[in-house]
Amino acid sequence: MIAKTSRDTPQAVTPTTPFSDEDLETFRELIIRKRQASREDKERMQHQIEDSREQSANDSAYSHHMADAGTDAMEREKLYLMIARQQKFISYLDRALERINNKTYGICKVTGKPIAKERLLAVPHTELSVEAKQKQRK
Repeated sequence: MIAKTSRDTPQAVTPTTPFSDEDLETFRELIIRKRQASREDKERMQHQIEDSREQSANDSAYSHHMADAGTDAMEREKLYLMIARQQKFISYLDRALERINNKTYGICKVTGKPIAKERLLAVPHTELSVEAKQKQRK
């Protein structure tokens, strides 16, 4: 969106949220709960990796079969990938909190139109409306 100033110089206008302060607070609480659960999941997985390392350090080289060692390594790799995925999700949630603070939450970054409240309740970190997401998949 472009607005004209008194000297007819175009300036970008940042769309503001279509939601009330009460709605934004509801979304903030939802996002904070999801963020806390994700942080707890991430910490749990990090502890699993630490426990796995300690366990492998305590095992004798002769009492541990090579196939078991391979399985353990694969499980640790899976945990690392899941931790990275949780960290990415947390960053999406953090960006959503920033948009709430900036009063730009709920505006599609592609279309500039409001995102449906139902969609935001289901996917509170989304930056895309259903319309934009469908076009993205084509």
